[in-house]
Amino acid sequence: MKDAVIAELLKLSPAERIQLAEDLWDSVAAQPDLVPALSDDQRQKIERRLAEHVRDPGSALNWEDVRARLWSRLG
Repeated sequence: MKDAVIAELLKLSPAERIQLAEDLWDSVAAQPDLVPALSDDQRQKIERRLAEHVRDPGSALNWEDVRARLWSRLG
């Protein structure tokens, strides 16, 4: 059944799939108590990245640069 549902969802236009993803995310965010806690590895990675940023905030990329890099990789 899952594969059939996904096959149907993939027939949606890109805009409709984006809207669906947003709606699904909003439904998850509306129930934060049901979201699983971070694992120790995830928490450590976040803490490490935050420490790196605090050490060198200039190494961060702005959204425009990130987006440009992604688009250049995608073609």
